[in-house]
Amino acid sequence: MGLTHIRTPKNFDLDERIERYADAIERHAPAYAGHWAEACWPLTASSARSAGFARVHLDMGCGKGTFIAQCARRDPDTLYIGMDVEPICIAYAAQRIVEEGLRNAVVVPLGAQALPRIFGTGELAAITLNFPTPHPKRHHAAKRLVNVDHLLLYRPLLAASGTVMLRTDSLPLWEYAKGQFDAAGYDAQWVSADVRHEHPGFPETEYEQRLTERGAAVYGICATPGQEPDEARIEAGRAAEQSLMCYLPDDLSSLDYVPLGMEAAVENFRNRERKGKARIPGSRS
Repeated sequence: MGLTHIRTPKNFDLDERIERYADAIERHAPAYAGHWAEACWPLTASSARSAGFARVHLDMGCGKGTFIAQCARRDPDTLYIGMDVEPICIAYAAQRIVEEGLRNAVVVPLGAQALPRIFGTGELAAITLNFPTPHPKRHHAAKRLVNVDHLLLYRPLLAASGTVMLRTDSLPLWEYAKGQFDAAGYDAQWVSADVRHEHPGFPETEYEQRLTERGAAVYGICATPGQEPDEARIEAGRAAEQSLMCYLPDDLSSLDYVPLGMEAAVENFRNRERKGKARIPGSRS
């Protein structure tokens, strides 16, 4: 999810919280590679079958777990795995899972680079990227979960017709991501500048609620792996402009909502334009 500063209650003890809700935290994820659906199937007296979950859904950057908890309640036949590198997010997501008694959700305290060790070929039915941190600066582009190299990392882990879905409030990230999905050889199922209206029904996270109250639109892409891209296509994605500042609209006055992390840059650009200067020093007006 987008980079946020999560407020914690007074006397919040992170280690105690993680220990208390450890049943929902999987610390030995590589041991389940290739058989998450069977290994996490709840063994209870009421279990009528032992085949495991029908699908496995990964939510990258799960935040406080609102999305996977709502999905898990709606779809008990799917195992929802939330991943996040922030310990506070893991603690809150695990708490939600345990307190709601969800038997088809678990969280993993690791990041994207660990994916090949955690999941087997074709194991994931879907990967969701809900409001990932945009990392707008050029030298942070490698951290973006939708750059071409991360999208290539996801491909072998997806089942036939498996999907990767991005939802974001950042228009520049969305514009950037279109080219990156293409460079990684994905076929778009849909591309939307208004996901909430054109593709309703997705559980709304607390983060999303705050954004939309501020006037943010939700942009999205849903895509499946297509033909393997050749090296030239991949390199074109890597060579694409990596600064999200360059994906801002030409008319900044039309920008009603400024994406998180880009406020200072947008204000600087507006000031330069009011003075008749080029948006980026050294470039042409």
